[in-house]
Amino acid sequence: MTYEEIVIEIKEVLDVIRPYIQRDGGNIEFVRFEDGIAYVKMTGACVGCGGFESTLRELVEDTLLERVPGVIGVEHVW
Repeated sequence: MTYEEIVIEIKEVLDVIRPYIQRDGGNIEFVRFEDGIAYVKMTGACVGCGGFESTLRELVEDTLLERVPGVIGVEHVW
């Protein structure tokens, strides 16, 4: 996949995940893709939430790793 195709796939997966995050008052934005890492920003109720890390790893990262070839990790940007 090209860089552009990977970015499109990441954004499409985030669109699928977003409603689950929004129902708890949060949101997620794509920031950039670099060296196999998808950088995202979680906002709203996600900031300061006790489940922040598990949501980032178990929902966002696991889903992206499973569905988007080329993604090897996810990092949060503050």
